[in-house]
Amino acid sequence: MTPLLSLTTPELMAWIGKGWWPFCRLAAFFWVLPLFGDGHLSPQIRLLFAFVLAMVLMPLLPKGPEVDPFSFATLVITLEQLLFGALLALMLQLLFTVVTMAGQILSMQMGLAMAVMNDPVNGGSAPLLGQLLWIFVALLFLAWNGHLLALDVIVESFRRWPVGHSLTELDLSLLINLAGWMFGAALLLALPAVIAMLLVNITFGVMNRSAPSLNIFALGFPMTMMLGLVSLLLMLANIPQRYLEFSQDVFELMRQWGS
Repeated sequence: MTPLLSLTTPELMAWIGKGWWPFCRLAAFFWVLPLFGDGHLSPQIRLLFAFVLAMVLMPLLPKGPEVDPFSFATLVITLEQLLFGALLALMLQLLFTVVTMAGQILSMQMGLAMAVMNDPVNGGSAPLLGQLLWIFVALLFLAWNGHLLALDVIVESFRRWPVGHSLTELDLSLLINLAGWMFGAALLLALPAVIAMLLVNITFGVMNRSAPSLNIFALGFPMTMMLGLVSLLLMLANIPQRYLEFSQDVFELMRQWGS
């Protein structure tokens, strides 16, 4: 009697590898990806989402390398997929860090450097204005379908950088330059407010020299706070356009990085 299903060992190994390695890349991607990788989602949900997406993509992906699943080469390929997925999502994580850092810079200029809030989900503390701006750009990211673009990038990466390619073929300097770009972009967002607060501080310094009897600390702190809030309001009006430009640049770098 002819068996209904007959698979040779190489075919079985290739079938397993075609689903296992994409799952590793997707799992690492969702683990680091903003919004998906936060503590709001349990690890089980993230792994389940990566598994379902890997099963959906498995018939569409190119054939992976046929290696013994218990060999050292399999371990190396698995680690490469984990690192690639994590580094690809790290680019978007840096994009979100831009606004958090801009909020922290503005907090220092307003005298709110100690105004931090506990984050019980991620188990840490974050600057109040930075967390406010993070929520604002997270809503913008979802409104612009940035999560769908992120999925498109990770799916397209299987064609641009197939399973079996070494990490040495990637331009890691691009990721390092992106980390430096993060500081420049954060300063660019906060620069108008920083200049405005600097002028305010210079004004109070001149007042302190011309009228030493005035209590500059009692007068300056509430005025600095009020002018800082006005600067924040003007800053929020310009963030959507700037953040859209930053997002387009980061997504373009993500597409080029794996090609």
